[in-house]
Amino acid sequence: MTNKNKKYQLKIPIETANLEIIRDFVARIAQNMGFSEENIHRIELAVDEASTNVIKHAYKGAGNKDKFIMVEVTVHKDRLEIDVIDTGTGFDPEEIRTPEMDEYLKKMKRGGLGLYLIKTLMDKVEYKFKPGIRNRVRMTKYKNAV
Repeated sequence: MTNKNKKYQLKIPIETANLEIIRDFVARIAQNMGFSEENIHRIELAVDEASTNVIKHAYKGAGNKDKFIMVEVTVHKDRLEIDVIDTGTGFDPEEIRTPEMDEYLKKMKRGGLGLYLIKTLMDKVEYKFKPGIRNRVRMTKYKNAV
């Protein structure tokens, strides 16, 4: 038996209509790995948030027909690693403050929770940015994690 990890890739134009395709892509892989329904939903939401951030912020909205988002999913024995990759504008995740949820809810704000959600839903999140060249958000979910 081989210990080789399986890797799947999806390259898709940056349009919000394609978010469903991205969610389905990662959900099916997670399902085939045996993740619980709850963790599949967590993975879907985290990937949706990361992909939406690429569309809204890295590429400043839709309409860039020649721009793409790449989703790479690597299946390991004990975990799933999902890379959301783009060539748009990067950012410094250290500059994004964790929202104070009580204050956030009092003001009934909308948006601004993407990174917070990703960090909360996934077991590990890593960033690598080279704006205009290659930006990557790697999200990891372990099979035995809650």
